[in-house]
Amino acid sequence: MPREPRPALKVPETYSSLLLQHIKVSNVPASSPTVTPVILITLNRPEKHNAFTETMRLDLERVYELVDIDPRVKVVVLTGAGKSFCAGADLEIGFLGAKDENGIIKNPKTGRDVDHRDGGGRVSLAIHHCSKPTIAAIQGAAVGVGITMCLPACIRVAYEKAKVGFVFSRRGIIMEACSSYFLPRLIGHSRALHLTTTGSVYPANHPLFGTLFSATCPSPEATLTRALELADEIAKNTSTVSTKMMRELMYRGPDSAEGAHLLDSKIIHGLFGSKDNVEGVESFLQKRQVNFTGQVPRDAPDWYPWWQQVDIGDKGAENKGKSKL
Repeated sequence: MPREPRPALKVPETYSSLLLQHIKVSNVPASSPTVTPVILITLNRPEKHNAFTETMRLDLERVYELVDIDPRVKVVVLTGAGKSFCAGADLEIGFLGAKDENGIIKNPKTGRDVDHRDGGGRVSLAIHHCSKPTIAAIQGAAVGVGITMCLPACIRVAYEKAKVGFVFSRRGIIMEACSSYFLPRLIGHSRALHLTTTGSVYPANHPLFGTLFSATCPSPEATLTRALELADEIAKNTSTVSTKMMRELMYRGPDSAEGAHLLDSKIIHGLFGSKDNVEGVESFLQKRQVNFTGQVPRDAPDWYPWWQQVDIGDKGAENKGKSKL
């Protein structure tokens, strides 16, 4: 049957008006009465070490959909409340969120929805698809989906002693949240295979993580401070259109130098003379602070999106654009 058309999204006057249960959204600074260019999303189940739930998934997807179309927001910082960033899936609920009358997790082989979509993957895709870059401020332990949801972020900053682990082999499941796509691309297959095969937990400054973290900081507080500094720099000085296009070029580019050259040429030609391009040049020549206002997809080049988009049978798939190449 054809899908029902979705109602148009409308950004809220303030994110504090949203009925969110397992996350909270704050302006930066928090005292601002209006939505700021940098917003802070906090996983907010500190009593459960911010363990991931279906409710948290719904909250995150909703906020990222709104941020994507909100021209007031330029950068998202994602962090956790309390001592942990996210302890992974809430095992007291169970991976499928279902237990029998004795409190035992039901056998996933029975009654499984063949159209199941991994909740962590839905969050990762929400972050990945969002036109506004995310900086993950991992101020405490990040295990399982707690770390895989951070992989689509543009920048990850971590507390150097935070415990980080891709523990799936020790839970009898597999890496999720699109991490089989992101992790090897970020740190290489050798490190990714080591981390996922052992399922071990290491401090964030361990060599096995390579350059997964742009910085490791001496305290949880310093971790969030550094992430907010980076977010402020990005919000003040960069074009949302430019950063989104470059992110897509890296993740959705051709597999040869020649192919990359042809695609680069199309995209950069499409941006010549755009309002952000004009503003970037004029602000440089006039030695003044830049004021980029471009948004995606409104101000993206004509060739965007250039790839054949995959229909995952998810909400809104019928409204996605088709490849223009």
